Amino acid sequence: MTVQDKPLSLSQLEELAHRIRCTILEITTHAGSGHPSSSWSAVEILTALYFGGVLRHRPHDPWWPERDRFILSKGHAAPLFYTVLAEAGYFDRDLLWTLRTVGSPVEGHPIRRRLPGIENTSGSLGKGISLGIGHVLGGRLNGLSYRVYVLLGDGECEEGQIWEGAMAAAHFACDNLCAIVDYNKYQETGPISREMALEPFAEKWRAFGWHVLECDGHDLSALLTSFEQAAGLKDRPTAIIAHTVKGKGVSFVEADYTYHGRALKPAEADRAREELRCR
Repeated sequence: MTVQDKPLSLSQLEELAHRIRCTILEITTHAGSGHPSSSWSAVEILTALYFGGVLRHRPHDPWWPERDRFILSKGHAAPLFYTVLAEAGYFDRDLLWTLRTVGSPVEGHPIRRRLPGIENTSGSLGKGISLGIGHVLGGRLNGLSYRVYVLLGDGECEEGQIWEGAMAAAHFACDNLCAIVDYNKYQETGPISREMALEPFAEKWRAFGWHVLECDGHDLSALLTSFEQAAGLKDRPTAIIAHTVKGKGVSFVEADYTYHGRALKPAEADRAREELRCR
């Protein structure tokens, strides 16, 4: 939330999450490209973070030194991130309709300083934890006590740099660092369990010295509780494993991981609008 505003109520958050999910459908269909399924799985995570009283930020003063930092490590969820930033008031919503067009700042992956509210350039996966540590240590040097939140994909947790970062974050006692894993169990090429199994996933994070919380990543109340608990944990970083559904809200996308990197065709979008009850 901004420092002036009150967090939204649970019913307001649910309504906003629905609107965000519908907007992702519309802008990716309009662009004819993008990653709607990877965006839909994390809608409630970012809704809780930005509008549930968790993240301290100022949309009209985006480089406020004391702001909490949000780092989108799974950069292909850009349609979600852009929609959330527009809803928060960082830029005009009309810009969303220029997603992935030549010359638009609403690029396929977020680019730092191309739009307000973007802390990191993403695209190549696996960098989020390392960037988060940099923000934490920079804050210490500058006497600032902001929190840093990093959204990871489960597929990118197969990358070695994630675990190097996890080891370093525990070593430097980055207790104001919170990693959220969008654990939807699929990556572009298939099920995580087949491509590179992560289980026992929670135990791995604990072995690297992290506090670990698990929750239903589509339950806004559970997410808010997890964020509140994370803020009170000290001496080590926290990982929230958010169990989600890839393509959440659209049955035929949920059932087919090959939608990972493609937008819906017009007829498919009509079917999705009906399922999501988009106005």
